[in-house]
Amino acid sequence: MNSALPVTNTTLGGHLRLECSVRPDGTPFISKQDFRVPVHIGKGHVDQGMLVLNIANPTAGFFDGDRVDIDVAVADGARLCLSTPAASRVYPTRSGKPAASYQKFTVGENALLEWNPEPFIPHAGACYHQSTELRLHPDASLFFLEWIAPGRVAMGECFAYRHLRWELDLFSGSSLAARERYDLQPGTHSLEALRARFAQAHYLSLYAAGAMADHWPAAELDALNDSQTYLGHGALEGGIRVIRALCVDSIAARGLTAKLRALLYQSAKVQPPALGRIPH
Repeated sequence: MNSALPVTNTTLGGHLRLECSVRPDGTPFISKQDFRVPVHIGKGHVDQGMLVLNIANPTAGFFDGDRVDIDVAVADGARLCLSTPAASRVYPTRSGKPAASYQKFTVGENALLEWNPEPFIPHAGACYHQSTELRLHPDASLFFLEWIAPGRVAMGECFAYRHLRWELDLFSGSSLAARERYDLQPGTHSLEALRARFAQAHYLSLYAAGAMADHWPAAELDALNDSQTYLGHGALEGGIRVIRALCVDSIAARGLTAKLRALLYQSAKVQPPALGRIPH
């Protein structure tokens, strides 16, 4: 997978190619890596049997025309946790062109991937396209979280971006288990569902598979619904589970992400690794 754009005076074309393998003693390690600005990976550490890596953007954020290609493979038996130390930001488009991120994750037999980034914050006038492909071995485990903020609410920007295009395809073996296509444009009906419950809703999406979905805590998840959280969950093909939630604000969303992580790891009887973030 090659970035379509080089680094120029107006755009950045970066990439991350990463493979996590496992040593004979069971320790996960980075067996292959290659990255280019605006992507940087920190020094990894092993915690609770998982390799934990933080993916950082050392620039201010994404501008129109920027593109990042991410290709992550978790080999059979390996366990990888990927996070980000700060929110991802997309700034107003000047040319009308979107910033773009194309992501591919492959998870092998008896392997585990956790994807747990900080929120995605689109600034007023931002234009962004994200496409994600997840390919799981039928015996793989997955915790895949995404968090979309309505914008810089403290700055008076709420659903003031120009256009968000969000795509995801999830395969279990050769079977397509989930397909998402969001085309969000303020001023159209596309935001009605997001704003129906909360005027400044934060949106959370979580896919779980394997050990993270085998003992599904349905009653505990239902109990998370309250005046600040509107949550639903369901089953998909291949033993995959999905959670969708709207939260009244960022505080509620952050609290919910922590609860969901603790709950699913507890149900899987696995200790969650520390993410290596500065506490908020």
